[in-house]
Amino acid sequence: MELRHLRCFLAVAQELHFARAAEKLHIEQSPLSRTIKELEDDLGDQLFVRTSRSTKLTRAGKLFLEHVPRVFAALEQARDSVKAAANGFNGQLRIALSDGITPSRLPSLLAMCRQEEPEVDLRLFQVPLSQQIKGLHEDLYDVGFSQSAEVGEGVAAEAVWNDPLMVAVPARHPLLKHKRIPLDEVLQFPLVLSDPQACEGHARQVDRVLRHSEREPLVAERVPSFDLMMALVSAGFALGLAGAPHIASSREPGVVARPLAGRSPMLTTYLLHREGDFSEVLSRFIERVRAIDLPEGTKLTVPPDTDPLEEADL
Repeated sequence: MELRHLRCFLAVAQELHFARAAEKLHIEQSPLSRTIKELEDDLGDQLFVRTSRSTKLTRAGKLFLEHVPRVFAALEQARDSVKAAANGFNGQLRIALSDGITPSRLPSLLAMCRQEEPEVDLRLFQVPLSQQIKGLHEDLYDVGFSQSAEVGEGVAAEAVWNDPLMVAVPARHPLLKHKRIPLDEVLQFPLVLSDPQACEGHARQVDRVLRHSEREPLVAERVPSFDLMMALVSAGFALGLAGAPHIASSREPGVVARPLAGRSPMLTTYLLHREGDFSEVLSRFIERVRAIDLPEGTKLTVPPDTDPLEEADL
């Protein structure tokens, strides 16, 4: 089995069309078909069911597809490591980010790492939570951040940061009469929430808050990013629910942040890493994570009796 076999398989699996896959690979369709046949002979099983109308993965093909992208990811990381060494870096830290990691702290953390250990090459990967957990098990990542502690065996999840859950409200919305908005009143209006596939941990935490009300939420849209959520809120499409830093960092005009009434729910960010011993570089990184705080001048905590953010657009 050679890399060309894997490249051809991946192209056909992604396109599910031999002609399009051949065009993508810049080869003729006949040699592509021969390469797939060689791979199937080597594996001893059929990977595709091909008819005149369609191409589908077999069960064996679907299982094989779960592993092939990781082969190329490992090769890419090996190539990056060599390039980093050639450019004077001594060591590498592979950091996976899930659930739209808190924007207020990540730049400060990375700047601290660069200042204290400029010889360590930092690599960032934005991936869904399930992919992050797999990558930690398979040594594709050294450490990660998510908003879920449900990571299974072999991976440790440490709560490191907390941010208040806020309501993102369009300017001139009737709910702005409240300094702190009751949850039941929020649920009278359409909501735009995080897609549980893209932001699994964040979606779980928000759903737990919504279950505190007997009123069923009206979810108008599930979106893969906080930027899109804030754009829809700014357009008056719906209300949003997000951590205070995401609303504060939004560049969309006409978005106002309001805390929920009562004791403000907190969104927790977790640091994930494999259980057991780890490198000195990773140990120092974890200590920086534990020590990092919000940038000076940023006020995001929500005491029970006060409004942390003014009515001005964020």
